[in-house]
Amino acid sequence: MKNELKILLASPRGFCAGVDRAIEIVNKALNKHGKPVYVRHEIVHNKQVVEDLKKRGAIFVEEISDIKDKTRPVIFSAHGVPKKVPEEAKLKNLFYIDATCPLVSKVHRESEQLYKNGFDIILIGHKNHPEVIGTMGQLPKGSIKLVETMNDVESLDIKDFKKPLAYITQTTLSVDDTAEIIDCLKNKFPIIKGPIKEDICYATTNRQSAVKKIAPECEMIFIIGSRNSSNSARLVEVAKKAGCTNSELIHSDRKLPIEQIKKCKKIGISSGASAPEQLVQNLINEIKENCNVSIEEIIVAEEKVVFKIPKDLN
Repeated sequence: MKNELKILLASPRGFCAGVDRAIEIVNKALNKHGKPVYVRHEIVHNKQVVEDLKKRGAIFVEEISDIKDKTRPVIFSAHGVPKKVPEEAKLKNLFYIDATCPLVSKVHRESEQLYKNGFDIILIGHKNHPEVIGTMGQLPKGSIKLVETMNDVESLDIKDFKKPLAYITQTTLSVDDTAEIIDCLKNKFPIIKGPIKEDICYATTNRQSAVKKIAPECEMIFIIGSRNSSNSARLVEVAKKAGCTNSELIHSDRKLPIEQIKKCKKIGISSGASAPEQLVQNLINEIKENCNVSIEEIIVAEEKVVFKIPKDLN
């Protein structure tokens, strides 16, 4: 006999406007220019999305120099790229399309403006994440100091900063962890300048808020997303901090722990901003094969944000 299981489905979840836009750019470029279309780096951090686009004719490369056919378009990923990348593309006479999320581009513009206005800049973010590499690459090397933790802030030497100081952040960080780091920065540098509108994006904030709301009630929480997805990893951390210590990332190589689920009365499900909704439904269907499932969707915000795609793709 199947056990009774309630699933709390966090909402919003899954694709954000920046991810929708980036995928649409690749699809429209394939429709307009035919295949292949090159994409520098994974367009978004999700294996299924990448595999689906490969089947349509997208070729994913890590660097511009890896492009074999220079007559074909190249698309830059949603995470953004250092300035040297479009410069290299121009030198090679490549036709390129920038699918950088507009909210990441906003951080790029902030960094440029701060630099122009004579500020030393601190970036709160994760080392080696493509978005952080792209943001730091907007300015000359050494112009931006990266911090990941409060310990990093404590280690900063005030004497190293000769100009007024400002901070910017990666868009996909933990809201709460970042707030603690910002407080730490403000304690150490009381007149540090922050962004007029915070840099962590609406989708990151909403998905974390939804997970926070369901976590205290759940025995287990599953976040669907890729291992290299920053915002998905943060959702797991948020769920654990909010009271559901048995929370984990479900990626393409991770089997669902059905035997554990069978022992539960209530679990939660959400997905990262680059995970297709179909993966959520597949997960629910797998659970339904083993349990009598009832579902309650917990909605903390309505998202109506849409980003325009480049005009020449319409």
